[in-house]
Amino acid sequence: MSEPVDARERVDAIYAQRFPDEDPGHARWRRDLWKVLVDDFFSHWIPADACVLDYGCGTGEFINAVEARRRIGVDLRSVSRGALDKEVEFSESRGVSMPGVGDGEADVVFCSNLLEHLPDRETVTSLLREFFRVLGPEGRLLLLGPNLRYTREAYWDFFDHILPFTHHTVAEALATADLEVEESIPRFLPYTTVGARQTPLPLVRLYLKLPLAWRVMGAQFFFVARRAPVRG
Repeated sequence: MSEPVDARERVDAIYAQRFPDEDPGHARWRRDLWKVLVDDFFSHWIPADACVLDYGCGTGEFINAVEARRRIGVDLRSVSRGALDKEVEFSESRGVSMPGVGDGEADVVFCSNLLEHLPDRETVTSLLREFFRVLGPEGRLLLLGPNLRYTREAYWDFFDHILPFTHHTVAEALATADLEVEESIPRFLPYTTVGARQTPLPLVRLYLKLPLAWRVMGAQFFFVARRAPVRG
């Protein structure tokens, strides 16, 4: 029998197929795109003195664009370390754990397009409980991902999409980890930048100011959640 494929090897193989020899211009556009998304939208929840943790940081487009007192990138793949700004701390993940990140240490946890890649619902709950652990009492979880209700069949165009999620599913999943929804946007960003044209950044800025456009073009959910208060 052949040996089972290591999770890191599987991710490396998929990404090599999905992003073959990415054009430097396209990579630069994605970095600039995330800078716009952070500055014009996500920064609303990120105080300047915050400790920000990006779980599944990948090549660092989000965490590199953030301005904060402390920045932490967490990822399964050690190659992510080389993509992060030198000021960003890196934690190589084992499963859903975050080595070196203490209880209540993060003011903001960001997680984008990751839940659908997890193997089962128990792992999703374990990850959300880990978010609960590292968030401070006033901390916020910012959660972004594809919404099956609006992507429809295209949701399954990616081999590593395993679990189906809609905004309703996510709300219930958050509740299993005692995370309380503060804001829910069922349709926010378009589905994916993989194979997409490079949208001019002024149009991206305009899009972010027009929630009515989200209801037409958006196919990703966005949630803001916090630790649920203890009820006596």
